[in-house]
Amino acid sequence: MKAHSSFLEIQNNIRTGAFSCVDRVLFHLSRIKENFHLNAFLSVYEDEALLQASEIDKKIKAGTAGKLAGMVVGIKDVLCFNDHPVSAGSKILEGFISQFTATAVQRLLDEDAIIIGRQNCDEFAMGSSNENSAFGPVLNPIDQTRVPGGSSGGSAVAVATDMCQVSLGSDTGGSVRQPAAFCGVHGLKPTYSRISRHGLVAYGSSFDCIGIFSKSTEDIALVLSVISGADNFDSTVSHKPVPDYSLELQAKKKFKVAYVRDTLESEALQFEIRDSIKEAIAQLKADGHSVEAIDLPSLKYVLPTYYILATAEASSNLSRYDGVRYGYRSHNTKDLSSLYKKTRSEGFGKEVQRRILLGTFVLSSSYYDAYYTKAQKVRRVIRDETKEVFTKYDFLLTPTAPTTAFKLREHSSDPLEMYLADLFSVQANVAGVPGISFPYGKDKKGLPIGLQAMADDFEEAKLLQLATLLTKE
Repeated sequence: MKAHSSFLEIQNNIRTGAFSCVDRVLFHLSRIKENFHLNAFLSVYEDEALLQASEIDKKIKAGTAGKLAGMVVGIKDVLCFNDHPVSAGSKILEGFISQFTATAVQRLLDEDAIIIGRQNCDEFAMGSSNENSAFGPVLNPIDQTRVPGGSSGGSAVAVATDMCQVSLGSDTGGSVRQPAAFCGVHGLKPTYSRISRHGLVAYGSSFDCIGIFSKSTEDIALVLSVISGADNFDSTVSHKPVPDYSLELQAKKKFKVAYVRDTLESEALQFEIRDSIKEAIAQLKADGHSVEAIDLPSLKYVLPTYYILATAEASSNLSRYDGVRYGYRSHNTKDLSSLYKKTRSEGFGKEVQRRILLGTFVLSSSYYDAYYTKAQKVRRVIRDETKEVFTKYDFLLTPTAPTTAFKLREHSSDPLEMYLADLFSVQANVAGVPGISFPYGKDKKGLPIGLQAMADDFEEAKLLQLATLLTKE
């Protein structure tokens, strides 16, 4: 069985009898076994997926199947799935079994999607390389000496190698878009509040978004329509109506596109990516779209603002992992205080410990106003400035990341170098706006280049239109 470019093509083949849902699951299971060495999956639900596929085949014959019947989906190891393990890539959730299903996952199941397994990620979604997982790094399938990006590296690799049709990941500072760029697939981070966060393991609650990976914008549009919308379990989710994004993939007008002048002059930007941005700008102009350079003075503050606020929220969110109620508990303890200390120092990896300590520092009474309060004010300035762009333009076009996939352990000894991998992606999270990464050619080593577009709140349809226009394998 061949890998199909879009789910609609697969579904047509299933409905005409060319193959069944069971056949499709068997195909993806074979790809998982062939690519086991990439370490993309932590759990594979083989028997369960085959049983579910068999039941869906019966529904298709009876004409009662849901709109995602036959879609095989992987979920990042930060999404809860009832009676299945979820560990957020961490030793501290060792042996933990989820007691409920995340809203986004449940909505997929309700439309007869098939969950094939749980995908590896940076611990608690903290990382830009997928080297921080307690279960070992994920390898980039294009060059196994390189990282797949993070934190949703396993999810991106699974889609890139046809281990599943679609993956759900999470994006707190670029964790869907950056691995999508490194692996040559599409990755959408929706508007904050578009998709319910119920059942998503929290890292930075005011930044976290569930995102979608696929090789086609059609698949993303279909899944986005299914999993978006109001949810009684999440008070922060938007109640705005959810359109059928599948019907809005074709652009009906010429766009106005902005790019940041300083971006093309950045020394951190790999020259092939700079050339790709210039090529995309030329392509847009040739197609009759308007493209203009702009200045964003607040952009230089985006990365420090993100790391101050996200680590503060991480410090608060991760305080619940104490070895008392669930997960890993140290045996080298003599009293309650040592239980807390030993459990957290043994259960959390070094990067998670680093971010907890940073967050605790900026929340301390002596530094709260100097760092946390000031960063919140700067965040408002960044959002206002970003929103101002979208009063004049449809999109802000940027690189997804400053480089293509870097070598394993290349930045492991220098956290600042690693954090710079988020240079272009964090703006969408700080401002809360949607962003998409789409493939745009390769560099001289054959590594995929990803470009990013951001748009105004709830303008995911326009982002999918632009990605459809510009995607270049």
